[in-house]
Amino acid sequence: MLTRMRKLKRPFHYVVTATTRLQRKGEKNGVDYYFLSQEEFQQMIDEGQLLEWAKVYGNYYGVPRDEINKALSKGADVIVKVDVQGAATIKKILRRGGTCPLPQAVFIFLMPPSMEELEGRLKQRHSEASADLALRLEKAREEIKSLPLFDYVITSYQGRLDEVISQIEAIIAAEKCRVKPRVVRL
Repeated sequence: MLTRMRKLKRPFHYVVTATTRLQRKGEKNGVDYYFLSQEEFQQMIDEGQLLEWAKVYGNYYGVPRDEINKALSKGADVIVKVDVQGAATIKKILRRGGTCPLPQAVFIFLMPPSMEELEGRLKQRHSEASADLALRLEKAREEIKSLPLFDYVITSYQGRLDEVISQIEAIIAAEKCRVKPRVVRL
C-alpha cells in the first residue's frame, strides 16, 4: 500500500523501518526497509536510534527515531507502518513525551475482509512455510482483538488498493480540520 502511495506521489513522509529479515525479491534497501545485520540493529538499539523495536517472527523490526523527528520538524505528515505491538509502544511513548495526556498521533488499523482472504494473500506471496503461515494467521486473529487501541479501521479488499489510499487521505484531511489539532512530540 505504501509503495502505491509513493507511486501516486502522495505528499507524505513514509518512514522506512529497519529489519534484520532477509531482503525479498523486488525489495530495495532504504525504500522498503533498511535491511540490517543483527549487529547493526543492536547498535541502533544501544544508541537509542529507534523509537520502538520488537522481535517478530524471528526477526527484528524497528522505527528510526531521527527520520520521524526530521519530517515532523519540516511540518510533514508522517506515515509509519507498524504492527499492533509497535502501535501500542508508540502510543505509550507519546503519552510520556507530550504535554497532553492523550496520544497525539492518528492510529489506523488495516484489516482484511476475512481471515480466508488474508490466508490467500499470504499464500500468494510464497514467503512463508506452512508453520509460519499458521503463526501469522493466529497473530492476525489476536491483533484484530486490539482494535480499541486504534482511532480508525479500514478494510482492505483485494484489488481495491486505491480505495484504501483514498480513505487514509480522508482521515488525514479530517484530522487537519479538528478544532483541537493533534501535535506529535517525541
